[in-house]
Amino acid sequence: MTEPSTSGGCLCGGVRFELSEPAPAAGYCHCTRCQRRTGTGSSVQARIDGRTFRLVQGEELVKAWRHPEGGFEKCFCGRCGAHLFSRNPDDPTQMSVRLGAFHGDPGVRPSWHAFADYAPPWDPIPDDGLERFPERKPRD
Repeated sequence: MTEPSTSGGCLCGGVRFELSEPAPAAGYCHCTRCQRRTGTGSSVQARIDGRTFRLVQGEELVKAWRHPEGGFEKCFCGRCGAHLFSRNPDDPTQMSVRLGAFHGDPGVRPSWHAFADYAPPWDPIPDDGLERFPERKPRD
């Protein structure tokens, strides 16, 4: 098995990041915010400790959006629009990185489905044996 990727970035190459340790956990989010943000039925991301995350290039390109009712900031490249990560502005340890933003295999596999009650009928959750949460998955 190869070493997990601990670096990544956006589509245009303007934003690059690295983690000081591999991502420990990952899951799918089926909330309607993720559906609308991605244009897909779910978003898949690795939960990380934000203290392990470092932008190495393109900080000025990173744009953030936060729903008026709260939630994490959704961060993306302002040049190419690639979704990169989300973060809790009130707790820098709480962060998630989109699995597709890693360079290569992130070394972690999704192990849950959060907001399972909101999965759209056109993209049902497969019978994959992963743990399901009707709403948000509690943070460990």
